Formats: sequence, structure tokens, C-alpha cells
Amino acid sequence: MLKLKQVLRKFNKIPFLLSFIAVIGIIMDYGVLQSENFQQNLFWLYLITISIGILANIFRFFKQKYIQKIEALLFDIVFSIILLVLLFHHLNLFDIDFLNDRIWLQFGTFIVFIREISLIDFNLLKEKLNPAQLFVLSFFMIIMIGAILLMLPKSTHNGITFVNALFTSTSAVCVTGLVVVDTGTYFTHFGQIVLIFLMQLGGLGIMTFASFFSYFFKGVSSYKNQLMLSDMTNSEKIAEVFSVIKKIIVITFSIEAIGAILIFRSLSTTLIPNLNDRIFFSIFHAVSGFCNAGFSTLSNNLYEVGYRFNYPLHIVIAFLIILGGIGFPIIFNFFKYLHHLVKNRIKIFEDKQSAIHMPWVININTKLVVITTALLIVFGSLFFYILEYNHSLANQSVFGKIVGAFFGAVTPRTAGFNTINMASLQAPTILLIIFLMWVGASPASTGGGIKTSTFAIATLNIFSIAKRKNKTEIFHREIAEISIKRAFSVISLSLIVIGFAVFFITIFDGDKDMMSIVFECFSAFSTVGLSLGITSTLSDTSKIILVITMFIGRVGMLTLLISFLKKIAHTKYSHPTEEILIN
Repeated sequence: MLKLKQVLRKFNKIPFLLSFIAVIGIIMDYGVLQSENFQQNLFWLYLITISIGILANIFRFFKQKYIQKIEALLFDIVFSIILLVLLFHHLNLFDIDFLNDRIWLQFGTFIVFIREISLIDFNLLKEKLNPAQLFVLSFFMIIMIGAILLMLPKSTHNGITFVNALFTSTSAVCVTGLVVVDTGTYFTHFGQIVLIFLMQLGGLGIMTFASFFSYFFKGVSSYKNQLMLSDMTNSEKIAEVFSVIKKIIVITFSIEAIGAILIFRSLSTTLIPNLNDRIFFSIFHAVSGFCNAGFSTLSNNLYEVGYRFNYPLHIVIAFLIILGGIGFPIIFNFFKYLHHLVKNRIKIFEDKQSAIHMPWVININTKLVVITTALLIVFGSLFFYILEYNHSLANQSVFGKIVGAFFGAVTPRTAGFNTINMASLQAPTILLIIFLMWVGASPASTGGGIKTSTFAIATLNIFSIAKRKNKTEIFHREIAEISIKRAFSVISLSLIVIGFAVFFITIFDGDKDMMSIVFECFSAFSTVGLSLGITSTLSDTSKIILVITMFIGRVGMLTLLISFLKKIAHTKYSHPTEEILIN
């Protein structure tokens, strides 16, 4: 009996190991040139992986302890049917024309891998690392994997150095958009697909995807795992953490899908005649826009000839940037308010009764973020319009100037797309963009920067001190002291990191203009991607400095400090208070 259990335990590892090898095979299939014999061996590897995946699924199906959630059970059935159809088709037991493409076999192999890796228990890793360390490590690992994938022979047309691959991978995972090579002409379709995955994983976080699939397939999760994820996803209730993750995944793909459709409709068939190329362009830019990545397959970004006056395209991408940068808690709160509003209207119509009163449906965080975001966009657009009216916006119509100014105020909010010539910007406009980049997007979003709420809290605190108030208040609520401390810590650390980046780049690339270097460092830290044109001309050392700056900007300097510094237990004593001379 004991030997049987040992055999079964070892059998459980086979599907994962085999699917892992098969996924490497898929990467080689697309990324490395191979012989016909090797291609045939990969074909059989895919079939064997799918077969083992089906057997493993059937085996788990009959384990009563495994069936703990109806969603997981239903998926098992659908999962098995899909794999059986793929297997029988490629074994010539029956024929379905559209399944002839090799990509469907690779798709089956990939979902086996996702299925198996989601069932692995990483408790040992979670016990050794705290949430902050796990968060930082997940980004580091995906960056390194991305760099390796971008160095594969089929990822580029003429090869790429490790530093440039690392820079591009970091820029994609940290959803920055700074580029050292032309994305559209330097990378192949495979390389661009790798960038899409890196942007998507970087925008939402690898832990979000991993936790979603793990919970979905297993149906259960430990309390410790829920506690860790609640910290990562900013969930108010531990019990709702997986519900929040599912909503994040659904909302992200829904908005990106709608965005891709709208982008597709805005494209000219004369510029992109091929249907598949238009679809790919739409998906790439929808993902890049919502994730605030700023990558484009166009050599001159959206300033490319034929696209610089495509205002519907600019508006769609601008709203994708706003939705991606506003933060998931804000979107959730908006839907909660909408649900409350509709429910009340229906109740009044049906029962002729008064509406149900729910105080603070729109919470303080939502009000603060939305107002700050709106003010930054409105005043940013206004100043951009005035400053650039006769310069970068000079050759556009009145409507074009308005759209251009609006886009110019939105894109520095960590996106990095540009619809105007960055070299023609006025010095005051550059300073305005630097400020907008520094503030960035909102918390729990796909964007970077110090965040809108941080800037708002710091500003409110300044006014409170000026009014000689001993507390900071807004909307009849007092802001917690810990929030004020975190806000000023984030601001101070951001300026320190940017300052060091500027200092070291001026040492290694002293021939570059100081304004361009400062702009580049703010762009890198705030994960924006806008540049005054010096990125590709920087030395390898300066590129590594920007890589570190982008990484710190994405994961957060405060998160890095929390991950490395030992937590001090709360002390039960207090020292005498004494004021320090400040001014």
C-alpha cells in the first residue's frame, strides 16, 4: 500500500515535468530554427503531453478529496473534452479542418502546463519569503525569462545583445515603453508576441495570474495564501481576495477586447491591407494601452505618417490609458455604485417605495483619486494646448489640437505613447510632462509614478500645516497618519532614486543634454516610456542604470525596503516627545 502511494505521488509529478519540457519545445518551435526531424519529434512530444494530461485529469477526477468546487469540476470536464478532441484529430481518428494548424496542438500542450503548474504547492517558497519579497522576485524572474526569450534567433531579424534584450524585457514587464531598438522592424512577430505577454504579466503581476489559475483549478486555498494575496491586491476582506483577482482578470481582458475592436475599426486598410496584421496591430496596442506600456509596432510611435492624424485611434488609446491607470479598486467601486443606482431605480419602479440609502457607496479613496486624476488631465490638457498651440500642435486642426493636448496630458500618466514630435516641445511643456510623469497613475493600477493619491495626500497635508491644523481632513473624514507617512516616504524615496539615476548617467554619458537625462530618468522611474531621443544612444552602463530605475519604479522603493528590512515588533513603550526645528 505504501509503495502504491509512492508510485502515485511520483506519477503526479510526471505531467508537470513533461508539460514543462513541452513548453520549452514550443518556445524552440517558434524561437529557434530546426530540422524537419526535430519538428516531428516535437509533434510527438505535444501528443504525449496531451495524452498524459488527460490521464492525469481522469486520475484526479476520481480522487474525492480533489473535487471541492463545482467550477473546478466543470473545468475539468471541459478541459478533458478539448484535449481529447485535439488528440483524436491529430491521431487521424476524425478530421476537423480548422484544427490542422500546429498552433492548436501547442495550445493544448500549453493548457496542460498551466493546469499542472497551478496544482503545485509553493508553500516552502511562501514560508521563506514575505509578500513583498515574493512580489519583487516574481518581477525579477519574469524579466530574466523575457530577456532570454527575446534573445532567441526567431525573436529578432538580426539578433540582439543581452543588455538590449534585458532593457527591452524590463521596459515591457515594468510597463515603461522606453526602447533601445525599433519594436516594429527589429523584432519578428514571435518577438512582438513575447512583448505582449511580458506587458500583460507586468501590468497585472505574475502573482495575480498564478493565484487565479491556482485557485480556479484547485478550488481551495490556504488562509496564509489568502492573507498574502490580500496584501498584494489591496483587498479589504481576506475572504474576497480571489473574487477580486477574478474581477481583475475579467475586467482587464474585457476592456482590452473592446479597445482592440475600436482600434481595429479606426485603422485604414490602405495602411495595413492584411487582415491578420490589422488584428495583431489592434491587440498589441490595446494591451500596450491598457497596461500603460507605451510600446508600439510603429517606428515613430503614433506620430508615424498615416497615424498622427488618426484622432479616433488617439482617443481610444487615451481612454485605455486612463482606465488602466485609474486603478482596479476605483473601477470596482464605480460598478458597485452603478449596481446600487440601478437596484434603487428598479425598486422604486416596482414597489413604489423610497430608495435604499447606502452611505459612502463612493468611498474616500475613489473620490480622491478621481478628482486628482480629473484635475491633472484637465489642467494638463489646458497648459499643453496653450504652450504648444503654435509649436508641436501647429500643423493640426482645432479639433486635432484639442485631441493632441488631451493625449499629451494623458500619456505622461505612465503610458509613453506620443502623437507629436517630442523634439519640438517647448521647455515649459517638457517640465509639465516631467511633473505629470512623476505623479503618474493611481494605486493598484497598471501604471507607475508616485501615484495620484500620494500627491493628493501630500498636498492636503501641506495645506493643513499652513492652516495650523493638527490633522488632515477631506470629505468629513480624517486621513490616517500612516497614509501621510507613507505618502511622504514615497515622495522622498522617488526623488532619491531619480537623483541617483541622473547623477550616474551624467558620469557615464556626460555628453548628453542634462534636460534629456533628467527627462529620461523621470520617465524610467515613473514607467512612462517617453523620451527626448537619447535612449538608444546611451552606453550599456547607463542602460543598466535605467533598467534598475525602471525596476524600482515598478515594484516601488518602499516595497523593496520592506522586503529586505526586518520588521520591528510594536513596542509597548514611548519616548518623550520633542519638536525639531524645521524652518
